[in-house]
This record gives sequence, C-alpha cells and structure tokens, in this order.
Amino acid sequence: MLDLSGQTILVTGASRGIGKAIAETCARAGAAVAVHYGHSADAALEVADTCGSDAHLFQADLTDLDATDALFNAVADTYGRVDGLVLNAGVARHMPLDATTDDWHTDWQNTMQVNLRAPELLCRHALRHFRNQGGGRIVGIASRAAFRGDTLDYMSYAASKAGLVALMRSIARGAGSDSVKAFTIAPGFTRTDMAQDFIDEYGPGIVRDDLALNDLTEPADLAPMAALLLSGHADHATGCTIDMNAGSYVH
Repeated sequence: MLDLSGQTILVTGASRGIGKAIAETCARAGAAVAVHYGHSADAALEVADTCGSDAHLFQADLTDLDATDALFNAVADTYGRVDGLVLNAGVARHMPLDATTDDWHTDWQNTMQVNLRAPELLCRHALRHFRNQGGGRIVGIASRAAFRGDTLDYMSYAASKAGLVALMRSIARGAGSDSVKAFTIAPGFTRTDMAQDFIDEYGPGIVRDDLALNDLTEPADLAPMAALLLSGHADHATGCTIDMNAGSYVH
C-alpha cells in the first residue's frame, strides 16, 4: 500500500463522492487529511471521523471569494504545513439555451467560480507555500468533458474543466523548478450525485451505451490514482492527464 505518512493533504469537496473516496484513501495511507466542505457539515463530519484523529474539518463556500481565499491558509495554520492539494469540488449547472440571460449569467458565474476560480485561488496560495517548504503536489479532478465537450446544456461545465486542465499544465510547466508537481485526473461518468442528476435528465442509456466496460466507474476506482500521484512515485508524470472513464474514449 502507498505510504503517505507525514503528509498533510487538503481535499476540496470531501464530504461526498470522489472527494470523500480520495480523503479516506489518503487517510488509510497515513496522511493527515484536511476535509473541506461547503454546506454538508454532517456528511463531512462522518468523513473526518473515518479519516481519524489527524483529520480536521474546514468549511468554505467556494462561491464566496473571501472564503475561498482564506481556506488554504486556514489549513496551513492548523497543520503547520500542507504537502498536497486535491482540487475536487465542482458543480454542473443545467443551463438550457432558452434560459434568460440573467439566469444564464448567474449559472455561468457560479460554475466558473467553483470549478475554476476557486482552484486558481487555492493554487496561488499553494504555490507560495510549496515554494517556501521545498515542494508539493496538486491533483486536479477534471472531466472527459474538458476534451470531448458535453451537451449544450452543460457546455459551461466542460469549459470550466478545460480551464482546470490548462491550470494544472501551467503549474507543471512553470513551477517544476520549485519542486511542485501538478497532475490531472479526468473521470467520465462516475457514480456520484452529480452524475445521477445527469442520468435522471437524459436517461441511463447516456451512460450505459458509452462505456467499454460493464460497470459504471465508482469513486473508489479513482481514489487510488490520486493517492499515487500524491505519493511521489509518479512525479515524472507531472503535467499529465490520466483518463479514467471506463473506456468511453475508445468505445
């Protein structure tokens, strides 16, 4: 098993889904996990309990600029150092083309704030912190939609995830000399609440007919890859994007 002993890992959106699986996997590997959540305090507390006594809760509404800006430093102040940052929190707003301009603007701003602006702010603080301590690792949870696009109603989601991929690649290119590594995991459909909303809207065929494997990806299928990237055993893959989508790219 991978050993993350001595590392402090901040996982955003850790109260459920992929973030929960990554937080719990990192904790089992020995890391102290900073469990970020937006609104689901009870669920986040359960995750923190599972992650052990070294886990602490950090609430921040990522649609709020000031709250987002304060999050990383709050974690660093609590633990003394941060070794890894997992940018998992995300939203997918249904934005039909016939929505009003005001509604479209609100949902676009919200999507970009959570999926791209919040990661950018967190990375800004992380880069300064990592430079001072001699290095660190960042894992961005993007989406296959960043590369193949999405439906018209979710094109803002695809655009935000494409931006996250570019952010990770820029950090990998620009901060490598400071021993900072950045990676992207691009899931396809994964059994989460967000995916279920999409399935409820478009029907199960949109998932089933698009997979090369027989089973829908689970959050637990993605978590070991995140732990590997955080471990230091894959540092020369910095800048890479790892597709984990049950073969839907090649099906």
